[in-house]
Amino acid sequence: MMNTIKPLKSASSLLLVLLILAGCSVAPTYQRAEVATPAAYKEAANETSASQTGANWKEAQPSEQFARGEWWKIFADDSLNDLETQALAANQNLKAAAARLKQSRALRQDARSGLFPQVNASLGANRGRPSPVSQGLPDNSNVPTGNTFSAQLGASYELDLFGRVSSTVDAANADTQQNEALFQSVQLALQADVAQAYFLLRELDAEQALYSGTVELRSQTLKLVQKRFDEGDISELDLARAKSELASAQSESLGVARTRAVAEHALAILLGKTPADFNFQPRPLSRIAVNIPAGLPSSLLERRPDIAAAERGMAAANARIGVARSAFFPRLDITGAFGYESSGLGELFNWSSRTFLLGPLLSLPLFDGGRRQAGVDKARAVYEEDVANYRQTVLNAFKEVEDNLADLRILGDQTQAQDNAVQAAERAAKLSHIQYREGSVSYLNVIDADRTVLQQQRAAAQLDGARAKSAVNLIRAIGGGWSASPAATAKSPAVAATIAKAG
Repeated sequence: MMNTIKPLKSASSLLLVLLILAGCSVAPTYQRAEVATPAAYKEAANETSASQTGANWKEAQPSEQFARGEWWKIFADDSLNDLETQALAANQNLKAAAARLKQSRALRQDARSGLFPQVNASLGANRGRPSPVSQGLPDNSNVPTGNTFSAQLGASYELDLFGRVSSTVDAANADTQQNEALFQSVQLALQADVAQAYFLLRELDAEQALYSGTVELRSQTLKLVQKRFDEGDISELDLARAKSELASAQSESLGVARTRAVAEHALAILLGKTPADFNFQPRPLSRIAVNIPAGLPSSLLERRPDIAAAERGMAAANARIGVARSAFFPRLDITGAFGYESSGLGELFNWSSRTFLLGPLLSLPLFDGGRRQAGVDKARAVYEEDVANYRQTVLNAFKEVEDNLADLRILGDQTQAQDNAVQAAERAAKLSHIQYREGSVSYLNVIDADRTVLQQQRAAAQLDGARAKSAVNLIRAIGGGWSASPAATAKSPAVAATIAKAG
């Protein structure tokens, strides 16, 4: 009986050791790389004064009203809402990003399969004649030809002694999370691009409206000049100048129309349509009256999907260091097979025809010319690269927020100054027309005053467009949301529908 207990104790001890080793991992403990985070944005101190400077700006409270994925609703514009919905449903770049995410999820499942035994079944038949030598017979012996039928069920399992399999799974999980964040980044970029294109079109419509009014005004002025020329009050020089100014305004109006056509085509592509299938009705831009809360710099690390993607890439690279290190340690594979094998098909499943195989295989490379060490060095270098990329992504994010905060602050002051310039130019033009009709000034004064009005009005329209686009840029820079977590975006109906339709 003692002889029976000793082998059992030895087997139990070996099993315990293997289980302990299976819980070991040679992957370095992952910690997010430290980054320098300022306590507040440099431009944040000016946010309040900037919003107070522009009389038409008002405070917005979007944090609880709108879902993270629908930030554009802060502009309260039904046309923009409709365009964003169309883009999320049909944009091809977003569908490609969704397909990449599905690929990553499939690779994650492939990696997870290594945690489970692999089971397979086989059924086969062959006919052959072995050589006499293989049977231990003389070379000229007569060996009969025979049939062999087999049916087997096999299984194999790698015991994860030093964390190779678990590290591979960790890397695949991090890769999938990175692709989820990249999908959100592509989606945010698309949403911002649609809003930018929308406001650009409306800005161009505002400029087109200015030129339409200018052409009408100069047409009336030309009639007046023509009348005075016909009556002999003025020379032909004033008439030629009036015709030149009218033609110039018409030409510039066509230039704006050409730019608008290109912008409309670009928006059509964002919506997943051909330019021939999309038509945007003219709608001049009015002043956007929102204020975007930038929040704290520390929250930016959790809101920006590109930062999340860079951080997950870093985590995946860290896990792959563990995969590379595990190559220096033994690998234990347990394989087994049970089945039947016979020379006749009728006897295949007889109990006497059974066959089985069970045994572990422990392997350890002894010399590889430095290949394993090269793998570890490469994995570490990839991790160092991802750390640097993560920190650079954070720096760029802070810069983008600061840039757009500064843009909105300065644009608010600039818009107010531009409004004053427009009012003064319009007053000067009105006086010049009165004085010209009275004959106290030359037509050159009228031309100069009209040109100044058009220039100042067009500059004001462009500033309104710049403010709208800077507001969109700031929302994009802070991650497209205010308080919601990235996980909430991944669960939104729009995202789920896009991923489901991919492919």
